[in-house]
Amino acid sequence: MTNGTKRVLVTGSAGFIGFHTCSRLLQEGATVLGVDNFTPYYDVSLKERRTEMLENNPRFSVARVSIEDREAFGTAWADFRPDMVIHLAAQAGVRYSIDAPDSYISTNLIGTFNVLELARHHPVRHLLAAATSSVYGANTEMPFYETQRTATPLSLYAATKGATELMGHSYSHLFRTPMTFFRFFTVYGPWGRPDMALFKFTKAILAGDAIDVYNNGQMVRDFTYIDDLVEAIVRLTDAVPGSHPVDGDSLSPVAPFRIVNIGGGTPTPLMEYIGELEKALGQPAKKNFMPMQQGDVPATKASSELLEQLTGFVPAIPPSVGVPQFVRWYREHYGQ
Repeated sequence: MTNGTKRVLVTGSAGFIGFHTCSRLLQEGATVLGVDNFTPYYDVSLKERRTEMLENNPRFSVARVSIEDREAFGTAWADFRPDMVIHLAAQAGVRYSIDAPDSYISTNLIGTFNVLELARHHPVRHLLAAATSSVYGANTEMPFYETQRTATPLSLYAATKGATELMGHSYSHLFRTPMTFFRFFTVYGPWGRPDMALFKFTKAILAGDAIDVYNNGQMVRDFTYIDDLVEAIVRLTDAVPGSHPVDGDSLSPVAPFRIVNIGGGTPTPLMEYIGELEKALGQPAKKNFMPMQQGDVPATKASSELLEQLTGFVPAIPPSVGVPQFVRWYREHYGQ
């Protein structure tokens, strides 16, 4: 099936990653239904603007419903009749999960349960869903492989996302729904989330305010530029889990279910990342060095071997290229 004949339902379409994923699918000729409830977790005007841009394409429509509302969500799903679903809707953020845990249970667990139930009753060719590198938790062995044990989450956010993987596997086994869960690694880029470090840093530096640098700057992240992430997602839509594993596969022995890291495997020290931002903005940051935050981890590094085997692709856009792209968008969008 070519992308031009795909009918793809994307949850979280007004979000950062959802918007870019929908844009790319539309460019390739797919017909796309976005599902989003425009939650005010951050500035809703960003979500509205992203959606306006998507709605310029006649092959895009949006259902303004919550994935927790199974009746309304189910009606939208049944009316659209997708052959593929990309489930990106979630309550994100490690730190916010300490302050507002209820929303993580509701959106991540109940919402994902509804996605799985609807795929059970309205079968699709492939269900793809977002997990997170945070599921690796207290693991210290680098790089992170998809087959590593992930039973030591350090935040409720990570715990709920790990739980969705387990829920997905059980449904894939019971009802033979082909599923791919992908683990994201610190995604950034234009139209990003205001609660993420790059956005907050840029806003603070331009305002002349200090930025909070945790663990005294001793952090390393496998940063993934949004264009690389979306390229991997779109390629994975055709890598439908089946009975023919590749080397080092995470394919389940009892279900058409697979977990795939989406990361380049080339981590960047946080201070180097901040340096790229200072260079792009043309001004230094005032830094407020802080201890490690609860629920956070000092380092992440993805194994990209399985992704490359399945798609022939590995994220490779470095912060020296990606950070200036974000700054260019930020200045244009906010007139700064």
